[in-house]
Amino acid sequence: MKHWLSYLHKHYGKYINAKFPNNVKADIVVVIPCYNELELIHTLQSIKTIKKPNANILIAVILNSGIDDNKNILLQNRLTFTEVERFAVLNNESNLIYFPLLCENLPRKHAGVGLARKIGMDLAIDHFHSNNNNSGVIISLDADCEVSQNFFTSINDEFNKNKKLNATIQNFHHRVENDDKDIECAIRQYEMYLRYFSKMLKYTGFPYYYHTIGSAFAVSADAYVRVGGMGRQQGGEDFYFLQKVFQLGHIVELHETYVFPVARFSDRVPFGTGPALQKILDEPDRKIKVYSKQSFFYLKSLFEIKDGFFKKDENEITALMLQLHPALQNFLTEVNFIDSLNDCNNNCSNLNSYRKRFFHHFNSFKIIKYLNHVHPSPFSFEILN
Repeated sequence: MKHWLSYLHKHYGKYINAKFPNNVKADIVVVIPCYNELELIHTLQSIKTIKKPNANILIAVILNSGIDDNKNILLQNRLTFTEVERFAVLNNESNLIYFPLLCENLPRKHAGVGLARKIGMDLAIDHFHSNNNNSGVIISLDADCEVSQNFFTSINDEFNKNKKLNATIQNFHHRVENDDKDIECAIRQYEMYLRYFSKMLKYTGFPYYYHTIGSAFAVSADAYVRVGGMGRQQGGEDFYFLQKVFQLGHIVELHETYVFPVARFSDRVPFGTGPALQKILDEPDRKIKVYSKQSFFYLKSLFEIKDGFFKKDENEITALMLQLHPALQNFLTEVNFIDSLNDCNNNCSNLNSYRKRFFHHFNSFKIIKYLNHVHPSPFSFEILN
């Protein structure tokens, strides 16, 4: 755990000086960012009613606001803080503790969901380190979620079963309030898109194909430290963080373990569920458009010949690249793909290390850049049915 101490020296207490309570030595810490939420207690009630594993669980609610937030948001956060305190008094058990933390006046540049997750998760690392628990688990959840009955037991069982496990990815199904038909139609399309995108990435042979939803993952404390912790992005923090975790390997998808977030509009983040819903409903036909299957087919052809680039010179690499679709060739030229391959070949002595370094260069960000490059021409967007 020596590297934990180095991490804590760099990150702990940077934004708020606090500690988790010592009346529970947690094995699992659930971090829930909360900003101007009216229904958080519903989430806590959902947690209360599900099956509990033979482990100590701490539910950390990080009520966060920035230095520029208006008085109404501050008042709502403080009201929610008081509600959680009251809920904790009435519902805390020996192995399940609810703990609210009020974080106000966070810096303008970083205030948001990423920083809130980071504060809670960094406190979890401090808690595990203080209790000499190097096998602690951090679960990421959101303030609008219900969870399935097996939520805790399945995550706990998976980490107990596999000591090398770095993360689990939970399944998801959004709830629609007030029987809103428009949102119901839009959110089911968005869920189809998320599953389609993951499935097509897996088809190409890309190893880090898992979906990245902030309320649907758990990570070992050690993996969290090894990748440098959660980022402070004001949106997409889950995506950026999980891309680093995926590269560690030892990831398990829990297909029968669900989170049930609320499908709702949101202007808090530039992308994600809320903006996606609005974009779908703004389309004339209210249909989601997705990257074409063809574009993934040709990406697969690149990944299938990647081993052929190992320890080859530039002339041999160029000759191999001629097998690829012209649009993909054009993209690879634009992103200096040969330079990336030279880096792989100059720094890898065997095929396994070469493959890992290859996908370090050709990562999710590069794939999305490629997909955007080839759409709408030469490939047309598709509509999911």
